[in-house]
Amino acid sequence: MSTSIASRGYQTGFGNEFATEAVPGALPVGRNSPQRVAHGLYAEQLSGTAFTAPRGSNRRSWVYRIRPAVTHGEFTAYAQPHLHSDFAHGAVSPNQLRWNPLPLPTTPTDFIDGLYTMGGNGAPDAHHGVGIHLYAANADMQGRYFYNADGELLIVPELGRLRLLTELGVIEIEPQQIAVMPRGVRFRVELPDGQARGYICENFGALLKLPDLGPIGSNGLANPRDFETPHAAFEDIDGAFELIAKFGGQLWRADIDHSPLDVVAWHGNYAPYRYDLRRFNTIGSISHDHPDPSIFLVLHSPSDTPGTSNMDFAIFPPRWLVAQDTFRPPWFHRNIASEFMGLIHGAYDAKAEGFVPGGASLHNCMSGHGPDAATFDKASAADLSRPDVIKDTMAFMFETRGVIRPTAQAMDAAHRQRDYQHCWQGLKANFPRQ
Repeated sequence: MSTSIASRGYQTGFGNEFATEAVPGALPVGRNSPQRVAHGLYAEQLSGTAFTAPRGSNRRSWVYRIRPAVTHGEFTAYAQPHLHSDFAHGAVSPNQLRWNPLPLPTTPTDFIDGLYTMGGNGAPDAHHGVGIHLYAANADMQGRYFYNADGELLIVPELGRLRLLTELGVIEIEPQQIAVMPRGVRFRVELPDGQARGYICENFGALLKLPDLGPIGSNGLANPRDFETPHAAFEDIDGAFELIAKFGGQLWRADIDHSPLDVVAWHGNYAPYRYDLRRFNTIGSISHDHPDPSIFLVLHSPSDTPGTSNMDFAIFPPRWLVAQDTFRPPWFHRNIASEFMGLIHGAYDAKAEGFVPGGASLHNCMSGHGPDAATFDKASAADLSRPDVIKDTMAFMFETRGVIRPTAQAMDAAHRQRDYQHCWQGLKANFPRQ
């Protein structure tokens, strides 16, 4: 299917009240649902939070579309064996785990069929926890559209660009950019480079937000003005299409006789957005100790416990290391939270070998991790009188308060590094024994 929807640019700001129309006069003035909408459109509200959520956290948009979203056939189950949300069964080992990149497909595979679940916790119907997935695709979504009723999708490309054609406009992202697709928003994915691979965190809990800055002040970390939401753009095409939904942890399909990307105008604060990780305002220490990774927090999903997130998305970008008399790479660590890491670009300073772009690691609750033996020896002998700059890198972490349960397919995968723990075997006892 040829692309008939073009990008109309972006609006800046995080969580703003936006108003945009692809056809002049399509937006009602001073009301949401007039008796007759201009141009014969239908008014429809898309709510991402409860109607009664506090004003500061209430998310909803009004959309004005050619046909209402209810106009499709009956849903039936759709089999995609590599995607699921069942994180409640089986034992979870405390072993540290690491994987090579997910192999690219050798047969035509679009974004939906290229989704591959690595692990997760919680459950979509309980509205807490996360699903962690990879994607590897080599074909555009042809005549099919997708939405996720289970959670919002944080999409992190590693290889190849993505063109996300959504109900509310067009988002284009490349590696070192991210996109957030809200729960329920319909979209399809094109691959401008012919193939693509990356990571997805499916957030079942509270909507992602910018972290509070506290003593950092008003201008640190990710700046709200660097987040971009698309202007309205729409498809008006009829045909025999397919609507895929993720609902209750599994996929469903329905026939639809038109493109659901037919929103001519919209206003509100519930919409997809993108962010360029290279614009992050990196903060570090110039004193005598290594700071916590919380200073690298981009977005988080809060929980009912203050200071404890349902999910944190942190990055490890290029940065200067200038701390005095300090072990500069990330320290040896055991954490109550569980950490899933990926690498977008370059090398990660704590493990220069074995952790490559497209790869992943999982360190669950209280499982020790930290620099491998070679990195420890190098950092212990480094000249601390001069600053060191880490260039050409971008790693990230999905951190959750719940244990991340890896899937059977991830544990059995041929690309899992079964010798990962050997990277620490060279850490010998140096204590002088009496």
